[in-house]
Amino acid sequence: MTDTSNTLVAADGTPLRRKLARALFRSRVRAFGLVLPLLAFVIAAFIIPIVVLLWQSVYDPRYAELMPNSTAAMADWDAKSAITEEMAAAMVADLIVVRKDKTIGKVATRINREISGARSTFTITARAAAKMKPPYLEALIANDALWADPELWRGVKIASKWLNPGYIANALDFKYEADGSFSRTDPERAIHVMLFLRTLEISFTVTVLCLLLGYPVAYLLSTLPARSSNLLLILVLLPFWTSLLVRTTAWIAMLQSQGVMNDLFVVFGIAAEDDRFSLIYNKTGTLISMTHILMPFMILPLYSVMKTIPPSYVRAAKSMGATNWTSFWRVYFPQSVPGIGAGALLVFILAIGYYITPALVGGQDGQMISNIIDFHMRRSLNWNLAAALGLVLLVFVMFLFWVYDRLVGIDNMKLG
Repeated sequence: MTDTSNTLVAADGTPLRRKLARALFRSRVRAFGLVLPLLAFVIAAFIIPIVVLLWQSVYDPRYAELMPNSTAAMADWDAKSAITEEMAAAMVADLIVVRKDKTIGKVATRINREISGARSTFTITARAAAKMKPPYLEALIANDALWADPELWRGVKIASKWLNPGYIANALDFKYEADGSFSRTDPERAIHVMLFLRTLEISFTVTVLCLLLGYPVAYLLSTLPARSSNLLLILVLLPFWTSLLVRTTAWIAMLQSQGVMNDLFVVFGIAAEDDRFSLIYNKTGTLISMTHILMPFMILPLYSVMKTIPPSYVRAAKSMGATNWTSFWRVYFPQSVPGIGAGALLVFILAIGYYITPALVGGQDGQMISNIIDFHMRRSLNWNLAAALGLVLLVFVMFLFWVYDRLVGIDNMKLG
């Protein structure tokens, strides 16, 4: 059998294969042109800002740019040998410049993130730097005894590096040393790993609760007549028409010690008047409110998949002698697994990044890693550490996504 595609020609004499390839290329160019504005917007307004922010988790040139002399002088220092006069002279020269340029605040803030309490040492020394005479090391120590501590100079060496893994190490409760090694953070200050674990615990628990509570609702919606199911579906969608802040505030009023829930517990004898349940400003309040808020994101994927499952399958199983439970578990449930996967993944991804609800109802025990990221972004202004925490969270979420793809398969996830 011969291939005649090369011998076939169009009306203008062009080979048919070449003519078809050109037509397909033009259609792809037109399709790309249609999505190009949206693609450019997504890249400019979403991808580039995220990449720039995450880049700050390892890039911090402030000290190296403002203090070039001490940066060069300490480049070859092994962080173990004695402090040299050359290092001290370079430090004094830089302090004179940053004092004159009024950038000493930026330098002191950067050093203070490595050595707590070093901010005042730098600001006070900068005022007197112009009057210092050789030997400069003795002059620095005479101005502030902290200059005799090698730990301060090690902190300076770490801060002088443009590319610094210290923020990522801090996000994992490790400390980056001046010699390039890593050590564990003091247990009293090691909070990030604990917050990551708490975030995973809360996210996983909320996902399971949404599945347990949302599956029967989705099943009911898919089996009711269209008129009734549409009415109930409106009730499921109703929370989307209400502000997230309003819904969270409503839970504050309901869960507090003198709130609606505790009043009902007292009326039904579940709790005593003088011994009410603590449902707010703890992990319990976070779980209750987040489960309610994220419930529609579980119900809708389940409903869209269940709606496509023919009821005749279950009836056929029953006609062959299967019980109600067997027909459900062996016939109906496996067909709803794609909806479970889609809803669980959607709820988990949303829950792991929540910060408004835990901030309002969580208290100290219900705080998540996103609240710490928000704290460093808006209050402490340590954007580098916030970026490092966000990078660790992003990598972990992508790892879970990869595990889900390997175990379940993204191809098996359906939204309808």
